[in-house]
Amino acid sequence: MTPAELAEVVLAAAHAVFEDRGLDRSALPAQTTVERPRNPEHGDYASTLALQLSKKVGVPPRDLAAALADQLGRAAGIKSVEIAGPGFLNIRLDAAAAGQLAKVIVEAGPAYGRSDTLAGQRINLEFVSANPTGPVHIGGVRWAAVGDALSRLLRATGADVGTEYYFNDAGSQIDRFARSLLAAAQGQPAPEDGYGGAYIAEIAAEVVKRRPEVLDLAERAAQEVFRVEGVELMFAEIKSSLRDFGVEFDTYFNEKDLHERGELDKALDRLREQGHLYESEGATWLRTTYFGDDKDRVLRKSNGEWTYFAADCAYYLDKRERGFERVVIMLGADHHGYIGRMKAMAACFGDDPDRNLEILIGQLVNLLRDGAPVRMSKRAGTVVTLEDLVDAIGVDASRYALARYSSDSPIDIDVELWTRATRDNPVYYVQYVAARTASVGRNAAEVGLTRGEAADFHAELLSHEKENELLKELAAFPSVVAAAAELRAPHRLSHYLEDLAQAYHRFYDNCRILPRGDEEVTDLHRARLWLNDATRVVIANGLRLLGVSAPERM
Repeated sequence: MTPAELAEVVLAAAHAVFEDRGLDRSALPAQTTVERPRNPEHGDYASTLALQLSKKVGVPPRDLAAALADQLGRAAGIKSVEIAGPGFLNIRLDAAAAGQLAKVIVEAGPAYGRSDTLAGQRINLEFVSANPTGPVHIGGVRWAAVGDALSRLLRATGADVGTEYYFNDAGSQIDRFARSLLAAAQGQPAPEDGYGGAYIAEIAAEVVKRRPEVLDLAERAAQEVFRVEGVELMFAEIKSSLRDFGVEFDTYFNEKDLHERGELDKALDRLREQGHLYESEGATWLRTTYFGDDKDRVLRKSNGEWTYFAADCAYYLDKRERGFERVVIMLGADHHGYIGRMKAMAACFGDDPDRNLEILIGQLVNLLRDGAPVRMSKRAGTVVTLEDLVDAIGVDASRYALARYSSDSPIDIDVELWTRATRDNPVYYVQYVAARTASVGRNAAEVGLTRGEAADFHAELLSHEKENELLKELAAFPSVVAAAAELRAPHRLSHYLEDLAQAYHRFYDNCRILPRGDEEVTDLHRARLWLNDATRVVIANGLRLLGVSAPERM
């Protein structure tokens, strides 16, 4: 019996109690939930339904809980129901009902854990969005791992998600990048405000190879060639490195397109219609202070140039007009100041900033080697890059490590820890269960042990304490996935997988799955193989949502 199925049984019991007592059935919810008690001695699941309904119908909560307990005690699969505190229901399942979950999971396969919790929501998820002026640095890599995992979680819970990478190819940073490339090609030092690192010389050499006439052009024309060609080469490299990291985007959006299509003027017109624009000192301002910003924002300078914020406004409007109900933007640790102005901007468009716009801030990441921070890349010169991280600990460990912690907390990634083949390496600990469950399956086949037909599965034999603990962990997976998506918290899934791995190891150590020697294969061996394989399914599904592999051998 899954938690969702048990919740339906609880609700059915409530309907029966209300009918017997003549209570107002309109007070009953359309659905309810059950939770795992923190203390396993309190039962398998707990329900607070009696507490929720007592005031609505004027019945003391313990009296209502007693009636629900009596009704639930007659339901198939319920071993016992106890009333605790002011009216909590602590429910224990019989072994057969609990064990049936193993079959449910194996038969569901990759679909187990998926739901329609967020069905109907159209979400635009923008992450990474590094300017094409250098390789993706380690802060951006954090968003690559977290953002991609979040997109998978949102889709697994029914949301319609569009992932997006926005790159600035129209601003002053690109001009500095082009000047840096030109200087490198001419054998000159980088401009004072330019970019350094070996990658600049590499890209400059490639531009010259593509366009050998570039060094004979006038400086302005040569700079434009380096701008166009350099951005194309740099962005191709960024996309390639992200692809190797397992991250692909549905849309790569150029800021330059906003300018060329007149989207900034369109955004200004919309904001003017809403009554939030004004002119002062020759510039065009947006009155964001009306919606809580610390100051009004310039959209167009007195010299006619657009500000970055004007492009932000146009880009937000473009997303909304593409039909995305909710715009989620992941920004780095230095962007806290953007939250107030972006929320105010959404309100200026007439949107609800709490419903239509969500901004997530990620904190800093340090890569440690021998206990000391790795300060810079050999290639990039000033930062640690995606390639540096992957070279140090690999793709799987990188993705798991970056998604394992709440994005609003700084993290240190210790190279020695994340490359260690021991239980204290979290990704190794979880992946080892994936490999061990696969190994059990291979060894079972060698001794002639198979699960058999589903109709012959004896779920009631899974009565050992460690089997029950493992089943309860497996049952929690769908709710963990739903919560991780709803709360934008992939780290909840990582912690769950580690708890599941621990429960599996305890089961494996205490409940022999394979027959010994000439021992006859029994229904208990088969039942435990179902449970082993169910664990393999959940571990693989969970790791897949994090973009991490579930190896069959280690």
